[in-house]
Formats: sequence, C-alpha cells, structure tokens
Amino acid sequence: MDHLVSMSQLTEAEIMAILDRADNFKKFGNRELPGKYTVSNLFFEPSTRTKMSFELAERKLGLEVLPFESEYSSTVKGETLYDTVKTLEAIGLDALVIRHSQRNYYEQLIGKTSISLINGGDGSGQHPTQSLLDLFTIHEEFGKFKGLNIVIAGDIAHSRVARSNADALTRLGANVTFVCPTEWAGEFKTMNKWDGLIETSDVVMLLRVQHERHRTTSLFTNESYHEHFGLTEERAKQLKDGAIIMHPGPFNRGVEIAEPLIECARSRIFKQVENGVYIRMAILDTILKGRKKNEKTNSRGTNAKRRREAIYN
Repeated sequence: MDHLVSMSQLTEAEIMAILDRADNFKKFGNRELPGKYTVSNLFFEPSTRTKMSFELAERKLGLEVLPFESEYSSTVKGETLYDTVKTLEAIGLDALVIRHSQRNYYEQLIGKTSISLINGGDGSGQHPTQSLLDLFTIHEEFGKFKGLNIVIAGDIAHSRVARSNADALTRLGANVTFVCPTEWAGEFKTMNKWDGLIETSDVVMLLRVQHERHRTTSLFTNESYHEHFGLTEERAKQLKDGAIIMHPGPFNRGVEIAEPLIECARSRIFKQVENGVYIRMAILDTILKGRKKNEKTNSRGTNAKRRREAIYN
C-alpha cells in the first residue's frame, strides 16, 4: 500500500490487517521503524484530534517530523497544492498527511509523486483514518462487525466520517442506518426520526453539525436540533444493555449529544481519541515498510543494470 486516501481502496482483509497491527501497538507498545523516514502534516483546515494524534504516532515510530504551517507557507502566495507536494518531494520527504477543503484533492497527486499520501480528510469526501479508528473501537468492544446495528446521526451530507464509515461498515457486514433532517441526507437513504432505532442499536454514532460547510444558515436552533435529532438523555435511557455511544469530535455539547452523555459509562468518545494514535501508527508502519520493500527491489534492479552496463561498456 503506497497511499491511503479512501476506505474504498482497502479490501476487508486489508482493513482487518490494519486493525490487528493497531492492536499489537496498543498491547505491546511502541517499536521504532528501522531506517530514517521524514514526514510532514499538511493541514489546510483546523484539526486537534487528527493532527495531534498523527504527530504523536510519528514520534512514537521514531520518524523525523518536519513542521508545516499552512498560514506561513507559499500557499498564501498562490502556490498550488500540487507544487507544494512536488517541492516537499524534491526536498526528500517520504510521506505526507494532508487535510484539505477540496474534495478528492488527492486525484491530482496520485501517480505524479513518489511521496506516500495519507488523507487526513478531504472536504466532505473521505476520512479513512477516522473510519479505521472507529472500526477499531467497535471491534475492540464487540469482537465483530457482522450483524451489528449501527446508527449514524447528524449532518450526513457534509460528513466525510459518515461516507467513509458507511462504505467500510457495510462491507464488513454491519447494518447501518442514517438519521438526519431530510435536507441533510445528500446521496444517502436516511430516516428523519429516531422511532424504533434506539432500542435495537449496538452503536449510536453522532456527527457534528458542520455549519462551515452550509451555504445558508442552519435550519435549526441548537435546542430544536437537539430535541429532534440529538441523542438526548431520554433517548439514551432506551439503549439496550451493551450499546455504546460514539462521536468523532469535535462535539457540540447539548446539540448533537446531551452533555452528561459525553463521559457516561456507555461513551467511547475519548476511547476513540486514544485509539486514533494506535491506528495512525499502524497506517504509517504499513505504508513506510512497504516503501522500504519497494526501495530494496528498485535498488537491486538498479545495481543489476549498472553491473550489466559495466560489462558491456
């Protein structure tokens, strides 16, 4: 695997291999990658969880992390993302983690750079590393995906988390249902009521209302949204034994989730954050070890070519 830009690129076996690798990191601790690799995190949108957990994961693996601050880079002078990536390739970086507001930004880069790309979120498109840490958290809890009833509720149309999780969870055998206002359904088949869903749910995953991606003002006040589509304390009381609550963050207290539920016994919200470090270690480990293998193969081929040239010249 040279890049990770979308959950759809991963087979079910590859997903499980990454989850197993993350589990090993969590159980047995850090191990530094052999060799010297340099990486950088290019975040053109705000981030706390993704950016910081990638930086910690990189340091735990013993990687050299080159700082990048978009507001002080040449992008403010009009440099394109492509030219920025090509510049960092020329400097000698091995991998980039990129978050960008442009959906599918990576399509202009794949096949045109030798740097490994990890998608840290592209607009309302994909967020594969968040999806993998969600999967890891769910698997840690239930030991399976097949047959689980998972409700994803919130701003579905604008959510890269919903898009990535819908693809992966469905392929892994979970039953996924979406709850949101009809206007925020996007391309998904959704329900606009919680009726009959809470009692049978194994996982309830809430999503933030993404005001910054809406072209018009919100259809709801915080109070009305919470009443109709949020996980209220009353709704949470209907959850069956063993059901868990998730949220990719950042969360709006009292909007998509009642404040007392954020750290209740059912909540796995901060467990997701913790698991993000192990998942991102597993992804970097997988990709960079793959680079080393390819470099060895290419090096053997180059050396053989040089030997042949020496003989014939």
